[in-house]
Order: sequence, then structure tokens, then C-alpha cells
Amino acid sequence: MPNYIIYIVLAAVVALVAGVLLGRRLAGKARHDHEAQAQARAQQLLQEAEAQANRTRDERIQQSKDKFRTLKNEFEQESKRQKQALEQELTERRATVVEQEQSIKRLTETTQKQLEQLQRKEQDLDNLREKLQMEAQQQRERLDSQEEKRRLTLETQQAKLQQKEQDLDARVHDVQHQLETIANLSAAEAREQLVESLKNEAQIQASSYIKDVVAQAKLSATKDAKKVVLETIQRTAAEHAIENCVSIFNIESDDVKGKIIGREGRNIRALEAATGVEIIVDDTPEAIIISGFDPVRREVARLSLHLLVKDGRIHPARIEEIVAKTRKNIDEEIVEIGERTIIDLGIHGLHPELIKMVGRMRFRSSYGQNLLQHSREVANLCATMAAELGLNVKHAKRAGLLHDIGKVSTEEPELPHAILGMELAKKYKEHPDVINAIGAHHDEIEMTAMVSPLVQACDAISGSRPGARREMMESYIKRLKQLEETAVGFDGVLQCYAIQAGRELRVMVNAENVSDERAQELSYEISQKIEKEMQYPGQIKITVIREMRAVAYAK
Repeated sequence: MPNYIIYIVLAAVVALVAGVLLGRRLAGKARHDHEAQAQARAQQLLQEAEAQANRTRDERIQQSKDKFRTLKNEFEQESKRQKQALEQELTERRATVVEQEQSIKRLTETTQKQLEQLQRKEQDLDNLREKLQMEAQQQRERLDSQEEKRRLTLETQQAKLQQKEQDLDARVHDVQHQLETIANLSAAEAREQLVESLKNEAQIQASSYIKDVVAQAKLSATKDAKKVVLETIQRTAAEHAIENCVSIFNIESDDVKGKIIGREGRNIRALEAATGVEIIVDDTPEAIIISGFDPVRREVARLSLHLLVKDGRIHPARIEEIVAKTRKNIDEEIVEIGERTIIDLGIHGLHPELIKMVGRMRFRSSYGQNLLQHSREVANLCATMAAELGLNVKHAKRAGLLHDIGKVSTEEPELPHAILGMELAKKYKEHPDVINAIGAHHDEIEMTAMVSPLVQACDAISGSRPGARREMMESYIKRLKQLEETAVGFDGVLQCYAIQAGRELRVMVNAENVSDERAQELSYEISQKIEKEMQYPGQIKITVIREMRAVAYAK
């Protein structure tokens, strides 16, 4: 091989080796430059990341500070509102506490007054009880004296009887001796005559002894019965007051009288027309008189006046609204009175309608005696007597409370109140003994239950107390009711009220159905009917009131 080729090959090899070395060097340099750039880039990115992190941290810290300030402001505002609300609530509670303290103070004063009244009543009751005990002691002493006299008389009679027996024995002995000596009788015949004589004498003595025992039993029974009645009256003593037809409404100032009368008397006329009572406004200081025979009407008028004076707005429309509201409240009060009465007496399972009638008794009177107080007393008397006699106390008390229930019913008023009460008791599923006691307490039906005579006796005991009843009051109220019912039967009459103690009859008519001319004719016709059907002293004024009202609605 030629040398130049070798040189060329060597040169190529050297060149190749040099190229390889140079390439490696260049590659290492490029790699070193690339690593330097990468490190610089990484350092730059790290610096940028740190800067971004610092900025983000500063922003988050600023946002946190802003949010903290916002929450702090909201918390301070909320705390301020809650503090104001608490202060307001505390103020209201303080006012409520003050009001309650005043109410408690008034209640304490009222309770103290009631306690004083109760103490006075207890003192009166103690005095009455002592008086009755003294009378009972005197009665017992008289009975003991009579018993002692009867015992002495009986001993005297026994001594006389023994003397007669001795005389009789002596006579029998003489007769036997005479029969044996004079009549020449045998011992057997004499014995037979003697036995017959002794037998007749024994029959006579037995008859006399039986009569004495029967008389002694009757005397003991009468004494025991009187004792039961006397002890029952003593244990069930009660006060009685005669209700009248007048109620007093007290006012703070006489200036209120002018508001009640109203312009040209329109307010007082509206009040009288709505309640059916007579309002008397005279010179009596700080008082207005409410007159009417119906206690419910008087109570409605009194409460309505109280609400009107308290409100201050007194005009015809307001009067009618208050009277309607008061009547509703009175109905609720009647139910409450009935429930309280049966709870006080321990009576259970009474029908709601009978409870309502019991409450209505509070506003009714019988011969001037309050019907509810009378019925409560009869119930207590019946319970006491039934306990003494070993009868059913629950039935006796129930019958005593309901015995006059027919007097407050509006159904079939022409029936006697005992029969009407008996029908009501049947209607509401009362016990047969209670039904019979109600119907028989005035002898309208035959008594078949043991509690019936108790109810009759206790009704008489309650009504016969001094001052408990007054016959004239009952007949007076019946006459006023008959006077009102006489005018209600005419066409066009809406309401009718007897006032002025029955001297005036006010008739409210429908203005749409009754003209002015017809109103005059109606007053004359009513007066003629009253003259024909009723008996009364003096004269009765008939006033027909026709009021025209125009009503329209704005929409």
C-alpha cells in the first residue's frame, strides 16, 4: 500500500479522533451551557415563585385583616343591637314587674277585705250556731224534763199495777176458798176457773204492755226525727238576702253622667233599648241606678256601663256593640258558675245543658230568694239527712240541686216547674230516683224513691227560714213577665221591656213593617189587651218606639 494512503488513513483516523474529541467537547460544553441555562431558569422560576408566594401571602394576610375588621364591625353592631334589645326587654320586664306588684297589691287589699268580710260572716255564723245550740240545749232539757215526768208517771202506774195484782191475788185466793167451801167445787174445777181467770188477766196486762211499748216507740221515733232535722239545720246554716230590682253603678265623677245621657238623651235611650232596663240618672252623688226585674238584664247593663265608661267612647253604635259582647260574656259566666257549683258540691257526670241551667239559677230568684243559693242549700241539707238515715248521699245531693231546674227552662212554661224539671232530668238521662224526687217535691206525682221525701222536706226547711222568701216579689215578677209577653204577640214588635216598676211598657217595633200611624194604633191595641187580660193597680204607660236607620256601605 502506498504511504500516502497510509497517511491519508492516519490523517482520517486522527481527524476522526479529533472530530470525536471535539464533538465530545462541544457536546459537553453545550450540555454544560444547557445545564447553566437550566439552573439559571430554575433559579429565576424559584425567585418568581418566591415573589408570587410573597405576594399571595401578603394578599391573603390583607384579606384576612379586612375580613377580621369586617367581622369585628359586624360583631360590634350585633352586640350593640343585642344590648339595646336586652335593655329594652329589661325595661319592659321592669314595667311588667311594677304592674304585677301593683296588681298583687290590689289583690292583697281585695283579699284582705274579703278576709275581713269572711271573718265577720264567720263571727255571725258562730253567733248563730251558739244561738241554735242554746235553743237545742233548751229543747233537749225540755225533752229530758218531759221524759223524766213520763218515767215518774210510768213508775207510779207500775206501782199501782203491782198493788192491783196483789189485790187480785187476794181476791183470787178468797174466791178459791169460797168456791171450795161454799160452792163445794172440786180442786180440778177450781183449778180450771183459776186458770181461766189468770189467762184473762194476762191478756189484759199484755194488751196494756203492748200499748205502752207502741207509744214509747212512736215517742222515740218522733224524738229521733226531730234530732236529725235539728242537727241538719245546725250543720247547714246559711245566710239569706232578699234580692231587689235595683242595682247601683258607682262612678268616679258626676261628669260621666253627661256622657252617659248623651246629646238630647240619645245615649241613655240607646242603652235602655239595648238592655231592657231603666237607667236613672239623678242627683245621687257618684252613682247611677239601674232598675229592672230581670237580674240578667241588670247585670248586662251594669257591665256594659263599666266597659263604656272605661273606654270613654259612648255613642249608640258603640253601646250596641258593647251590650252584645257583654251578653256573650254573661253566657260564658253562666257556664262557669254552673261548673264551679257542681265542683263545690262534688257532683260528677252532669249533662252540659243541666250545668248551664244550674249557672242560670244565679240570676233567678224564687219568692225573692236566690235560686242557686236555695238549690245549693237544699243539696247540702239532703246530703246531710241522707247520711244520717243511711240513704244514697250522691242521689240525694243531685236531686236537691236539680229540684227547681224547671224554673230556669224556657221549654213549655205552662207546665209546673216540678214536672218540667222532671222531664228535663229524663231527657238528660238522670237516675230514676233523682227524676222522681224532682217531680214529687210538690206532690205533683207519687213518691216512689227514698230520697223524694228528703228533697220535699229540705225544700221546705230552706224556704221557711226567716227572711228567706217573699211572696209579693214572686207575684210581682210574674206580673211584669206577663206584661211583656202580652205585647210581644203583635205583628212588627221586635222587643218589649217593662220598666218603671211595671208602670211603663216600652215596645220596640220594626220601622220597615210598622208606620207612624200603625205605631199609634199599636199602642192603643196593646193598652186594650192589657186592660182585658190583666189586673193591676193604677195605670200603665205604653210607649211604642219606631226608629228608622239608614245603612250604606262604601266599597
